[in-house]
Amino acid sequence: MSLHYFIIYKPYQVLSQFSREGEKAVLADYFKVPKDVYPVGRLDYDSEGLLILTNDKSLNHRLLDPKFAHEREYWVQVDGAITVEALQGLDKGIDIKVDGKTHHTRPAKAKLFEEAPGVPERNPPIRFRKSIPAPWISLTLTEGKNRQVRKMTAAVGFPTLRLIRYRIGNLTLGNMQAGDIVPLTADEIKAALFNNK
Repeated sequence: MSLHYFIIYKPYQVLSQFSREGEKAVLADYFKVPKDVYPVGRLDYDSEGLLILTNDKSLNHRLLDPKFAHEREYWVQVDGAITVEALQGLDKGIDIKVDGKTHHTRPAKAKLFEEAPGVPERNPPIRFRKSIPAPWISLTLTEGKNRQVRKMTAAVGFPTLRLIRYRIGNLTLGNMQAGDIVPLTADEIKAALFNNK
């Protein structure tokens, strides 16, 4: 069996799967890959950004097993002028609810962008309100609980408006646009994900 590796920019309001469920858009509407290729992990329907597609089961295991704790960086537009205290709370770890239980998040790296990063326009755009700032932060995690980033920013008082996964390990979106796909070799993807281990 030949192994395939791709990175994609999953658009907003697309399910992280190829099979159709009801009316929602799926990856097959945007990306043509061999039938045995699937996403590693997922991004929520209302999130966008970097997703790895492969049929390499060992890569799938290494990326999803929590003990490997690889970094994932998210660019997050939040509702309101986020405070230093809120960023420090995200850094240290905070309590969120996961499956009805309290989970204390691992220490993260949160920092405020001085100015908005150059990201593609989203369709539809976020609701703009002139009187309320909507700054961007970078939030780097080493775990991936369900809707974790949204729960974390809400817990410190600044709900998420837009969420883009920018980086996994050393793989980044770079200048990719929503709907783009880039094939990689096994060596390229492993060097980007595991060389810093």
